Amino acid sequence: MKLPFFFKKEKSILIKNFFPEVKKNFKIDTISTLQKSKKNDLTFFDSIKYKSFASSTKASACITTSNLEKFLPSTTEKIIVKSVLFELAKILKKIYPLADIDYPDMSLKVSSKLKFKSVKFGNNVLIGKNVKIGTNTLIGANSIIEHDVILGKNCVVGSNVVLKNTIIGDSVVIQDGCKIGLKGFGFIPIKNKNFKFPHIGRVIINNDVEIASGCTIDRGSIDDTEIGTNSYLDNQVHVAHNVKIGSNCMIAGQVGFAGSSTIGNNVSIGGQAGISGHLTIGNNVKIGGGSGVVKDIEDNQIVMGYPALPLKEFLDNKKK
Repeated sequence: MKLPFFFKKEKSILIKNFFPEVKKNFKIDTISTLQKSKKNDLTFFDSIKYKSFASSTKASACITTSNLEKFLPSTTEKIIVKSVLFELAKILKKIYPLADIDYPDMSLKVSSKLKFKSVKFGNNVLIGKNVKIGTNTLIGANSIIEHDVILGKNCVVGSNVVLKNTIIGDSVVIQDGCKIGLKGFGFIPIKNKNFKFPHIGRVIINNDVEIASGCTIDRGSIDDTEIGTNSYLDNQVHVAHNVKIGSNCMIAGQVGFAGSSTIGNNVSIGGQAGISGHLTIGNNVKIGGGSGVVKDIEDNQIVMGYPALPLKEFLDNKKK
């Protein structure tokens, strides 16, 4: 099954309409990440951290800087700018004009038991157009499921939940008060006004995930935000845009993930820990409660403290 894309794109957008200096004109299919781009896609490259993806990108053109262009393949045209993210935000706004604000879904209607015969609804559940809900799923009172959302079978959705721009697998539990698929935190400061960064990504939640009450999971900006199979999130966890959480993870209450970090499989994180952005946390990692993670962590490590250190080093420092 082809997964839905939630934002309508302006038609017939030519690259030369935005960057007249490019040598080859083409109609932009979409804007994507370095690793996911295909021919006729536009991508971006703004950090040396992603040079391994840059060297193998299939994108027809890439917005980048003069310091980074050498890492891109010869088949990708380089668009050299001073601020990659600002130029990217401007073109995203023109191609996807409705992605920088969470506009209300005007297609919402009170749920119909005739349309979803094997689904049980609480009072005042609102459903948008083209929503798909699997069999034996329960949805609590006052919840909102916006247009094109996919919700698998045998799921439980609590009361006062908002689901938008989201694809959910089977046997997923989402407790009361969660907000999933809303716009993340992103803007470019310009003098006295902030230029909002449009978010065109999705949230993808795999099978057997449980999300406790009051969690917020932002949709991706360019990429998707993803949660792997059989991972559990405790109350009031915040997952920012583009974060990837692996399978069989246990995330305790009030943990915060900054954008674009990747969390491996079998990771356990104690309450009120914070994970900075654009980090890679390996498999089988344990992070102590209240820790502040500011750099990558390799597989099978136990860390604690701020900044988070290997457990033995943390304990030795406490003795001094």
